[in-house]
Amino acid sequence: MDKIKISTAQFEAKNADKAYNLSVIEKLAKKASEEGSDVIAFHECSITGYTFARHLNKEQMLDLAEFVPNGESTQKLIEIASKYNIVILAGLFEKDENDNLYKPYICVDKNGSIAKHRKIHPFINPYLTPGNGYTIFEINGWKCGILICYDNNIIENVRATTLLGANIIFMPHVTMCTPSSRPGAGFVDTKLWQNRETDPTSLRLEFDGMKGRAWLMKWLPARAYDNGIYAIFSNPIGMDDDQLKNGCSMIIDPFGDILAECRSFEDSFVTATITPEKLSNAGGNRYIKARRPDLYRDIIGGDHDSEQKVIWLSPDEKE
Repeated sequence: MDKIKISTAQFEAKNADKAYNLSVIEKLAKKASEEGSDVIAFHECSITGYTFARHLNKEQMLDLAEFVPNGESTQKLIEIASKYNIVILAGLFEKDENDNLYKPYICVDKNGSIAKHRKIHPFINPYLTPGNGYTIFEINGWKCGILICYDNNIIENVRATTLLGANIIFMPHVTMCTPSSRPGAGFVDTKLWQNRETDPTSLRLEFDGMKGRAWLMKWLPARAYDNGIYAIFSNPIGMDDDQLKNGCSMIIDPFGDILAECRSFEDSFVTATITPEKLSNAGGNRYIKARRPDLYRDIIGGDHDSEQKVIWLSPDEKE
């Protein structure tokens, strides 16, 4: 594998405004390509918007969702990738011919669709069907995987994707700045966003504290370190429906070190050069080789009733 330049982006998407969101994706993809990037990754549901979908009924979801890869948005994404010769990853809502609904993240290049991962642990809308598998594909000779937001909270998903061969895992999110049972969690006051030009300090303190980045740093670098992979984290900045999100899109190497991170309040991206040497030198590579699955195969693979709770999502919003 040769080194590869990857960008991760963040922007403030508009609810259900695919044309606008795709225009921002094109703007940032163009700039990243001009600066030498081979790949650019956007956040979960970056094409459609995300949090507002908790209020939609099935008919409204079907109107919003598209076929993938034959739908208009995927084809537009391929057009952008071809125009600027860059691989693009972005998310939306999907429907199939039987009116099943999914939440995928897709990868395209100038030649067409490369990969699609359906979120294994969706929750934003009750009509979404969970994905039922892992996704491995190649970009410029690199083995890649995708895990969407909550998928990454279950550590077995990251390890399984790694064991299937992934050296890079794209981790698109819409996360942070929501209430939780953990200490310090909560919404960030939207007035701070409105006043970001006159008082950026107060906003940054909230974004970087336990409501946001400080929580992220408890676990995200560990996913990369423990598995010896590159983690490409993407997250929106600004308002996502009525919730404020803090960005922090970043690229983490197999040592768990941050190579690049978005620190702007604007629509932006950062870029890092990914090199293969770190994969073999990282501790995670040695630890995977030292595993003893004979000891825990039956424990990890034992019967289990999956229960997924999202504390900030009230029962009324799930209906």
